[in-house]
Amino acid sequence: MTAGGVAQVDNVAMMSIRGISKSFGGIRAVNNASFEIDKGTITALIGPNGAGKTTLFNIVAGFLRPDAGQVILNGQDVTGLPPHRLFARGLMRTFQIPAAFERMTLLDNLMVVPAGQSGENVLRSWFLWGRVTSEEVHVRQKAKEVLDFLGLTHVAGEYAGNLSGGQKKLLELGRTMMSDPDIVLLDEPGAGVNPTLMVKLADDIRRLNEERGYTFCIIDHDMDLVAKLCHPIVVMAEGAVLAQGSMEDIRKNQEVLDAYLGGGRSARIPAESAT
Repeated sequence: MTAGGVAQVDNVAMMSIRGISKSFGGIRAVNNASFEIDKGTITALIGPNGAGKTTLFNIVAGFLRPDAGQVILNGQDVTGLPPHRLFARGLMRTFQIPAAFERMTLLDNLMVVPAGQSGENVLRSWFLWGRVTSEEVHVRQKAKEVLDFLGLTHVAGEYAGNLSGGQKKLLELGRTMMSDPDIVLLDEPGAGVNPTLMVKLADDIRRLNEERGYTFCIIDHDMDLVAKLCHPIVVMAEGAVLAQGSMEDIRKNQEVLDAYLGGGRSARIPAESAT
């Protein structure tokens, strides 16, 4: 065990999902799911509704404890650690419905993200006001740089509750940038986003991956988005991992097609030429 109570594990992937299972009232939501997320990749986690994707995300992000299995992050067993401890270890998770502070401005929403700010402590804010002020200047500048990266500078002073659905998704992405995470779990970033902002959001995700080395795992039902952004692709069905590989591999997999069409979704798997 390490000093923080987390076991060191010999592992080369940034994250390994090892035999995760979870049941609710006798219903097996996740069934012995295993796959790896390599550093620097944009991995997609897809599957029909009820496949267990969001439950698995909640387990990985510390919101649920698994009945069995392990989550390995950067070579350490972090199974069952709460979200705030995983946040400190470089893992962030966004939600399908953005969780911004709606009565705060975009700038303030970003500034509250970094952990351990001196101003959070009443005594420090009284007696170490110089440090508090210096930190606030630094955090404010970083928040402005994030807003500029996302193209949201023009609404920096707007309440988050007044944003469009697409702008809220961009703000969620900005909140992850404020902590410079190693890996980000994005839950349906394309849901409720108009086509113009979707192009912007996808481009920002790609830039963060290519320019800043962020590793992503994305749940989304938009197969065109998945085809353009993601490799590899992990397919879940009935709680288990059904297939893994490139979009070309997935497109040709009859089990995957049966899982979508047989599950009542008329999902379209993009053609081989999709990039």
